[in-house]
Amino acid sequence: MTPKTTERGTIDGPAGALEVALNVPAHMPRGIALVAHPHPLQGGTLDNKVAQTLARTFFALGYIAMRFNFRGVGRSQGAFDDGAGETADALAALAHAQARFDRRADALPVVLAGFSFGTYVQTELARSVAAERLVLVGPAVRRFAPAALPADTIVIHGEEDDVVPLAEVFAWARPQELPIVVFPGCGHFFHGRLPRLQRTIAGLWHGHPVVPGA
Repeated sequence: MTPKTTERGTIDGPAGALEVALNVPAHMPRGIALVAHPHPLQGGTLDNKVAQTLARTFFALGYIAMRFNFRGVGRSQGAFDDGAGETADALAALAHAQARFDRRADALPVVLAGFSFGTYVQTELARSVAAERLVLVGPAVRRFAPAALPADTIVIHGEEDDVVPLAEVFAWARPQELPIVVFPGCGHFFHGRLPRLQRTIAGLWHGHPVVPGA
């Protein structure tokens, strides 16, 4: 995935224009991976490094990787809506990708991936969209509705996250018996850990164990 392989533009969204970025494999895609960025009022955009890493990971795995800017960010019109409008934005982005790329009788599988605030939006979207799998990085668990997520959900968090403390993530995951992959010594934004983040998700996707130090 490089800037040359990234399609950028706007589509019709529920609040006006919605800015999107697409990376499309040259071969038959394995599915559609929708990636949601962190909080719009705290500098989150589709160009966030973790969001880019998620898109790069799924593009390498053979998925169409689609990122989008929430309303009020970049070229996306509208104003911040505390999650409800942003979930509608995500649904519009996914619907656009499905309308463009679903060519077969069976729709392409959908992966919902997000970082920080984007994880909240994806868990909300998962209430109405049948997803192959969810990937939650630095999950904003304080916002999550009290509902169990699928057992194969991938949750990755930094040990030293000062935005969403790890203890809160454990408290959320414990009743669901949901495993968490913890990056030791890592903060919320995964500085210096993005290649490891990509390898970890890819390894879990392929069913391979994560080898320490790899």
